[in-house]
Amino acid sequence: MRYLERGQKGFRQAMAALFAGGFVTFAILYSTQPLLPVLSAEYQVSPAMASLSVSLTTATLAVAMLWTSAWSEGRGRKPIMAASLLVSSLLALLTAFAPSYGVLLVLRALLGISLAGLPAIAMAYVNEEFHPATLGLAMGMYVSGTSLGGMMGRILVGALSDLGSWRAALGALGIISLLCSLWFWRALPPSRHFTPQPEAVHHPVPSFARKLRDPGLLCLYGLGFVLMGGFVTLYNYMGYLLTGPAYGLSQTEAGLIFLVYLAGTFSSAWMGRLADRFGRLRVLQAGIIASLAGVLLTLAAPLAIKISGTALFTFGFFGSHAVASAWVGKRADGEKSEAASLYLLFYYAGSSLAGATGGLLWSRFGWPGVVALIGGLFAAGLALTAGLAHEHGKAGDPRPPAPVKT
Repeated sequence: MRYLERGQKGFRQAMAALFAGGFVTFAILYSTQPLLPVLSAEYQVSPAMASLSVSLTTATLAVAMLWTSAWSEGRGRKPIMAASLLVSSLLALLTAFAPSYGVLLVLRALLGISLAGLPAIAMAYVNEEFHPATLGLAMGMYVSGTSLGGMMGRILVGALSDLGSWRAALGALGIISLLCSLWFWRALPPSRHFTPQPEAVHHPVPSFARKLRDPGLLCLYGLGFVLMGGFVTLYNYMGYLLTGPAYGLSQTEAGLIFLVYLAGTFSSAWMGRLADRFGRLRVLQAGIIASLAGVLLTLAAPLAIKISGTALFTFGFFGSHAVASAWVGKRADGEKSEAASLYLLFYYAGSSLAGATGGLLWSRFGWPGVVALIGGLFAAGLALTAGLAHEHGKAGDPRPPAPVKT
């Protein structure tokens, strides 16, 4: 059976569907992030407590992915991904009607569980269905969808909360997500290279243990933790900085900072192609260095420099994540969804732990404390690439073969 590749029927449709899936996932997942200052004021909770509306969702998502990825090995990829998006969209609608902050947190926790049916399985789908020569491009397109979804969801919610209320904003996002989810279910081609492994559903622990014994995968999992931990920390507390006394921006104006996600939408696909051409390690290291430079620029007081630094940081993050996540599937020897789910477990664990820790540093040290945390995480990421370089020297990182007809 043929793999999906350029020029083949279904290639563009599959790419567009993956883009839509990533869009919905991140639009819903981080929809409360621009509302953190609003939630703090309305419910009289601290920044660290308000950030639980994000961190709790990513925590339950991380844990639930271990189960859904194993389930997909026996049940298939597309049905679980489509059901995940539909249920998540309905839950996102319900958050608009939460009568209290406690109920909102419960719904957000359930959202994390329902969203778990897409990210790890999408990575496995890409590695199974796309030709190796287009693997980086396909994964980059999915990550581009996540970046655009994260951007548009945050901007839309921020603007609508100014025009009406945060409840109306979350309700509108839920309706948009539901429409996109229905299109995903119709457009994504069914799996053609998936081989059911029913034993993985009932006995997932051995496969996870094998993936945790691979030094190269462990380095990639660590990278997922530090990259996402730094990324979420920056955007969790940038809103407090921009709407605070130093700059005094409105929710709509502060929400425009998420336009810099366009840099990530570009870099994820572009750096994915560069990795296909020049090798993953060098491109990954360049992305991390770019993010380090960007977060240091945000220490400057002028707003234009702060925004430029945020854009550079975002550019490097999304490109690095696209390369690392594609590398996980390439490195895994079978049981790709388990390998992907472990990467995302660390990825979202970084989001939850670092995101909450950032609130404590923000309250005590202000923006320099947040930058110190992010800089330390990305410096650790560079150290992890040294471990990848060692594994690269042993196993190699060959460039993919030219497309062939199969």
